[in-house]
Amino acid sequence: MTLFAADEKSNRRQAEPLAVRMRPRTLDEFIGQEHFLGEDKLLRRLLIADRLGSVIFHGPPGTGKTTLAYILAGASKSVFRQLSAVSDGVKQLREILAEAEERLSTQQHKTLLFIDEIHRFNKAQQDVLLPEVENGIVILVGATTENPYFTLNNALISRSRIFQFETLSPEHIKTLLKRAAADKERGLGQYKINFDEDALDFLAEICEGDARRALSALEIGVLSSDNSPDRKRGVIEFTRELAAESVQKKAVAYDRDGDSHYDTISALIKSIRGSDPDAAIYWLAKMLVGGDDVRFLARRLVILASEDVGNADPHALPLAVACATACEMVGLPECQLNLAQTALYLACAPKSNAATTAIFEAKKDIEEGRMIPVPRHLRDAHYSGSKELGHTGYQYAHDFDGGVAAQDYLGVEKEYYRPVPRGFEAELIDRLKTIREKLKNRTS
Repeated sequence: MTLFAADEKSNRRQAEPLAVRMRPRTLDEFIGQEHFLGEDKLLRRLLIADRLGSVIFHGPPGTGKTTLAYILAGASKSVFRQLSAVSDGVKQLREILAEAEERLSTQQHKTLLFIDEIHRFNKAQQDVLLPEVENGIVILVGATTENPYFTLNNALISRSRIFQFETLSPEHIKTLLKRAAADKERGLGQYKINFDEDALDFLAEICEGDARRALSALEIGVLSSDNSPDRKRGVIEFTRELAAESVQKKAVAYDRDGDSHYDTISALIKSIRGSDPDAAIYWLAKMLVGGDDVRFLARRLVILASEDVGNADPHALPLAVACATACEMVGLPECQLNLAQTALYLACAPKSNAATTAIFEAKKDIEEGRMIPVPRHLRDAHYSGSKELGHTGYQYAHDFDGGVAAQDYLGVEKEYYRPVPRGFEAELIDRLKTIREKLKNRTS
């Protein structure tokens, strides 16, 4: 390498952000994802055995998907090639695949093809990969923030192993920050930095497991303080206030049309069903801050009021319907109050899925062929000739004690509705027991 080329490389290196410079270069440097990279875990075993096949990395930004792809290329002694599904198309893809086949045939060198944002390839583009992946011409490493089971072809998924990346823990983030602050070659080790412990805690929490975001905040804080008049004895005091300034306003990691939307509404529903009002209000707030459609939120609460509260609290459904109406009338930002009130009420309400279970069981019986004819005495008798057809014998319920006529309403012995001993349904249990005993004691 010439001196001029070395200077160019050094200049490019200095221009790289801290998060890029501090990318781990080996598996031992890599932090997080112990569930598949820890000792004796699947991906590490595959690398040790040199049996790495095509893989799909799925998870949030800043969790190490791209970094691990670089490491895998080195560990598997493969030539690394990279595409972005955002900017590259079939032409570039075919060129790399042809090059990989030639390399394998003439040099016996494998090619690791890393495709970032692979979910952005359409079906036809994904199909181009199948033969080379199937025949082992390339080792595909696809990275995506979207659920691959929703966005990738089944054929491609069946030929790949899926590894789900989890957000890094606060301890992981703090380790990365300290490593970057101490590294004199790639990091900020040329500066004397005195960390307040609560500054590290703040960055570790507010960056929500995103290493890139945490390292960027550290870099901004240090570089902006290098010539500060507050700097004493050449030491940069990295305080919580400096950390907050470096992060600025926290961005909500939320995609209204992607996994974040469905995962968060799932968390909201399950928190309400689980009777945790604090969790429910947090997930509701996240969806509101993320810009979710209030009509969608209101509809989900209306459904939940019947599905999970039901007759344990008959007031739940009218309240949810009123909330949906209020959202239409008022709109944001005020209707967030209506949504909050309703979500909290539903979370605290007694729960019953007896109505849900009843309708699903009845539908299943019908769909599986259990078609019960309407008993003759219940059939329509408001036309001439109905008596000749035998549509007689109906007993008017209001003429009997308790408003219950002891007659057959179904034609078979079957109990679909089973109230739970919670809320108002606890009262229905005793009442329904009396009614059913009377119906069973009818005279044939």
